[in-house]
Amino acid sequence: MGNRFDFTIVAKETATANAYIEECIAEVKRIEKIISSWDKNSQTSEINKNAGVAPVQVAPELFGLIERAIQISKVTDGAFDITYAALDNVWKFNIHMDYLPTDAQVANSIANVGYKNIILDKEKQTVFLPNKGMKIGFGAIGKGFAADQVKQLMISKGVIGGIINASGDLTTWGTQVSGKKWMVGISNPLDAEKIFSWLPIVDSSVATSGNYEKYIIFKGEKYSHIIDPRTGWPSKGVKSVSIFAKKAELCDALATSIFVMGVETGLSVVAQLKGVEVIIVDQNNQIHKSKGITFQNNY
Repeated sequence: MGNRFDFTIVAKETATANAYIEECIAEVKRIEKIISSWDKNSQTSEINKNAGVAPVQVAPELFGLIERAIQISKVTDGAFDITYAALDNVWKFNIHMDYLPTDAQVANSIANVGYKNIILDKEKQTVFLPNKGMKIGFGAIGKGFAADQVKQLMISKGVIGGIINASGDLTTWGTQVSGKKWMVGISNPLDAEKIFSWLPIVDSSVATSGNYEKYIIFKGEKYSHIIDPRTGWPSKGVKSVSIFAKKAELCDALATSIFVMGVETGLSVVAQLKGVEVIIVDQNNQIHKSKGITFQNNY
């Protein structure tokens, strides 16, 4: 998936743990062959190749993922949208940009974006993108989905505890060998190398989106790699979003979309979602959190 995965397994023997970790790796590779838009032979690539041509029958797990993605799009009013993959590449975050795209270029870049256009046939288990040029991609939900799938596989095999860390999209079950809860450190917004609070993650998940990962600076202004799929412009006003929920998939998707929505709207959306908590660091390094978050210490 172009990302680093780390697996922690609790077992009595190292050899046993290593065998389970090999199964974890195999499961991630299996999922990648279904959801990766970089793999020309994946089911996702088949859907994209057949945009404007014909519906494509897919595996139940991919159909379910797309269904849930559409639900998240509805909850976030389009701030999350798997059809973002159709964005024309007017923003270049991996090379030096010496000019900004024009308003017209940005407007054209989102011409084929719109989750409401995805046509699902539950009976036939088909997915159809009706417009040529439409594409779907799971960059903002796929790692979390994979982490959840691997966790369920390990639980089904009787593994009593572990962590699946999909490049920061993290899910846990059980406890450490000592019996202590798994803990996640929240970075100090003034110094990303330092932790200002530790939070327990009990049979739960966390994901973080931040503007420090990829960005460009043009005439002194910072443009994040996280694009609002509704406007085509990089999101502003937020430095990072950490989401806590049962499923890593939901954490992954909400972290990105709340980054797009901003502090007030993001907090409002989370307040309406049962079992979901959030920590948002705004552009002024102020910390905003939902009611269920209690810091063990402040920075």
